[in-house]
Amino acid sequence: MTFDLNFDLKHVKSVEFGVGRDDDTGQTFTAVPVDASVQTALSEMVLATFAEMKRDASVPDKYEPSDKHGGLEYLYLPVTDDLATTVRNLYLAENLPVDTEALARIDDLFCYFARLTDTSQRKLTAVRRAGQFKGIVKNKGRLVRLLDDTLKIIEDTIFKLDNEFDLLVDSKHVHILRPSGFEFTGKLQQAILDAVPANVAVIKRELTFIEFGGIEQYAAKHPRAARYLASIRGQEEMKNIDKSALKKLCKNTGVNISESKGKVTIAEGDEMAFLQVLDRRRYQLELIKDKPEKFVAASRKAIN
Repeated sequence: MTFDLNFDLKHVKSVEFGVGRDDDTGQTFTAVPVDASVQTALSEMVLATFAEMKRDASVPDKYEPSDKHGGLEYLYLPVTDDLATTVRNLYLAENLPVDTEALARIDDLFCYFARLTDTSQRKLTAVRRAGQFKGIVKNKGRLVRLLDDTLKIIEDTIFKLDNEFDLLVDSKHVHILRPSGFEFTGKLQQAILDAVPANVAVIKRELTFIEFGGIEQYAAKHPRAARYLASIRGQEEMKNIDKSALKKLCKNTGVNISESKGKVTIAEGDEMAFLQVLDRRRYQLELIKDKPEKFVAASRKAIN
């Protein structure tokens, strides 16, 4: 099985460059005119990005908001996923406004991007957090170059492109190389916190035997718990969780619950642990006889 881009990197027809700005009015994206040399450099960055993804994993795992990801880790999300809203909107945007002065105001830039079109009119958007890109500017005046055999201070404004993008977006998937860059660009932490009530409402409809009032209040103030809820909501097997099996796993892994009138209630202080159970992250092993050990998984991958 392979997992390729829905785009022909060998036959790129056009390349646009732009930046994302985050100010009092929210996130906005604008196009910035660039010459052919910059367009070539951006295309090379896209090639390097996908090559790095393939080195990490030919078939990526799906991005899970509750996982603790590595700095470089090839993951994917369907482009239709709610967590992909920001980058999907950028991918779908038509006729972005052109701002030739965008790079004169760097403080509120949060990303830069390239939008490529191939000869079959398919689109690809590549996004990178604007860290190094802005950092070089702050060093202006201490950079030097060799000119006429003499080192001279560079007085011009300098921007430095990175080696790879954080993520690539085609018509089917968001291909993620740097999960932290994806989360930053997509403002995922705040989005996941804002989604707590909606996620709890969906889970409650399926798991009617659990009292979620305390969990909702807890998750609204704890980003990690909110991430667990987002992950649980997205699991197809969530609706098939058996109450007896759930209670047994809670007991075996030290999660304090009680039951009254058919409803399972989670003890105050055990909300995070209970969500780890629901998200299939809390488990027990007994490799040493009569010595059970309890663990929490930082990430999970099903074994066929």
